[in-house]
Amino acid sequence: MSMKKTDMEKNMAKKLGGRLKAEAIPQRFGPGSAAPVAKKEKPATVKTISLTVRLPAELAARIHERAVGQEGGASAVVAKAVEKWLADSASEAGKGD
Repeated sequence: MSMKKTDMEKNMAKKLGGRLKAEAIPQRFGPGSAAPVAKKEKPATVKTISLTVRLPAELAARIHERAVGQEGGASAVVAKAVEKWLADSASEAGKGD
């Protein structure tokens, strides 16, 4: 009795599955893989948050132009400007007392 095409396909899939199960497990997944891996230490970073602000297009363009040569990009430029503004406003508030 001949086999139907679907039965032949099913048998071929079983053969393939059997071959895959019979293959040896690679060392990286075997019992030796539980060895601890030395982790690289990450440099200490400052926690940042996302803050959305609305700026005039001209001011945003000037920030982006300045940020091209800066490490950290536009975020670093704006952070530096805000830090300077906060320091100046704090010193002005101290003078008012």
